[in-house]
Amino acid sequence: MSNEENLIQNRTDITPEQRRANARKAGLASAAAKKRRKNMKNSMQELLNMEITPAMKAQMQSLGLLDCDWTYADWINVCAMQQAMKGNVRAMEFIRDTAGFNPELALKEQMFEYEKQKEQGAAVEIEDISDVLALIHGYSAWEEILNDGVVCMPIKTITYNFGQKHLDYIKKCHYNTYNIAEGAVRAGKTVDNVIAFAYELCRAPDKFHLATGSTMANAKLNIGDANGFGLEYIFRGQCRWSKYKDNDCLIIRGPYTNFEEKVVIFAGGKSSDSYKKIRGNSYGMWIATEINLHHDNTIKEAFNRQLAAKKIKIFWDLNPEHPKAPIYVDYLDKWEEKNRKGTLVGGYNYEHFTIFDNINITQERIDEIISRYDPGSIWYIRDIEGKRSIAEGLIYAKLATSIAARDNKYLMPKKEAQKLAKQGGFARINIGVDFGGNGSGHSFVAIGETVGFEKLIVLKSKRYLEGSIDPETQKRVAEIDPEDLGKLFVKFVNEILKDYGYITKVYADSAEQVLIRGLKTALLKNGLATIKVVNALKSKINDRIFATTALTAMGRLYYTEECETFQEAVSMAVWNPKNIDLERLDDGTSDIDTLDAFEYTWERDIGKYIKKAT
Repeated sequence: MSNEENLIQNRTDITPEQRRANARKAGLASAAAKKRRKNMKNSMQELLNMEITPAMKAQMQSLGLLDCDWTYADWINVCAMQQAMKGNVRAMEFIRDTAGFNPELALKEQMFEYEKQKEQGAAVEIEDISDVLALIHGYSAWEEILNDGVVCMPIKTITYNFGQKHLDYIKKCHYNTYNIAEGAVRAGKTVDNVIAFAYELCRAPDKFHLATGSTMANAKLNIGDANGFGLEYIFRGQCRWSKYKDNDCLIIRGPYTNFEEKVVIFAGGKSSDSYKKIRGNSYGMWIATEINLHHDNTIKEAFNRQLAAKKIKIFWDLNPEHPKAPIYVDYLDKWEEKNRKGTLVGGYNYEHFTIFDNINITQERIDEIISRYDPGSIWYIRDIEGKRSIAEGLIYAKLATSIAARDNKYLMPKKEAQKLAKQGGFARINIGVDFGGNGSGHSFVAIGETVGFEKLIVLKSKRYLEGSIDPETQKRVAEIDPEDLGKLFVKFVNEILKDYGYITKVYADSAEQVLIRGLKTALLKNGLATIKVVNALKSKINDRIFATTALTAMGRLYYTEECETFQEAVSMAVWNPKNIDLERLDDGTSDIDTLDAFEYTWERDIGKYIKKAT
């Protein structure tokens, strides 16, 4: 510690000559100390470069190493490797650092390089995204990102070209928590989310973020690379690929992030156990491509991982699925409804894109792509128009295509059906009942058969799942016992009687005699005992299917607007892909209950309909 005795420069009792002599002594002492330190460094280097003993050489040869001019430095490395192989973590770290793979040191070196370049007046080359940011958010957004004062050289290598619809969607991403881009292939929706995610990443308060695809490779390809528009290109010169807890990750640190480290973890999500790969971390933002191909376990776990985030945001893209696919029923449709009611915190930004919205595709290229499709096919509706539908393995392709296209080709307005009933145009009005269980539902379907079996009109359909909400009463349907089922059935019967005047017969699934007795009792209690409930014939399923498709092809099958569950059922019904023989898939992913109830109503008359056709 300094004091008045050793502060030589402030003393007045010594002459200038003595002061200069003391300074010379101090300089000589400092030089001597510096020389000793240099000698020690040189001494250590000489020791490390000394040739090892013959015994050491023999040990190294026993490890399979070729004979060479081995030094003590080589011997230390070998010893460290042996310790690391025994599980010595400190030895592992020594090897990593010596080999130059320490990520922390690498980032510090990168920062040092930036600072050195800045001091020298040189510029570090990074990607110039000023034009696209100015177009979307205004030029001030670009200035804000580069407010750290680092001298850099923005060089433009990515050429962005967005249509107005895409620009509007990207801008809205900044103000909303839930950002969903859905639509046709080649619509440009993934790039929208990538650039929106990258912009938010620059000033995100959280360090860790998540990027997922159906597989990790898919996530890296569509989000990391994105055909030259991905994160690794946007943050060119400021990022590097690495590993974090067995997942690939992109570490970003540079002028755009104000030299704050951001880590984007890449993971797959399609398997039921994919969620295990993203456990243990807290994520701020989440960008997912083809979210409809993610397993629900992954989706739920990713949301759980965001609970501690300082700023939550999601960016999803997907190709169209069937309107009742889980991604819609469990997420998108619920968010849209809550947003419409003003109860969704954070805001909902949804946009639907088609190939025509992508201004980067020439008209010639669009014409070439479209020429591969039949304009009236379900594939065209899904892939080109980007509408929600199933395309693979459809059983009732014509019905499903018409429903997806909303062309009303098979729709008979309820008023027209009522007029037909009033004029005596129906020979029969039957109701079919299929009983649920083990995840299926109780379904009621009413049909009208015209005189002479010319047409078959589905008049009304209802389906009740245990635990679901009755859309009319807004009450949750509890476990349905015979008495509760009877009440729902009577309600359906009364609606048909009110709208169409009479009911010929009710055909119910013969496997549930207890429930059938419950229906009869309910009719009796409500003064409807004249309506007969009998067992369904339950003929071969494929015979019913082929008869339905035949009537559709001949334009003899119709449905009214009160047949929502029927429309959903025929739109979702597919052949079992695991069976060589034709078999309707019945694994809970589609509404087989409504189809069975529909077929029970007229299966006894299949021969008459076919005879009419011939």
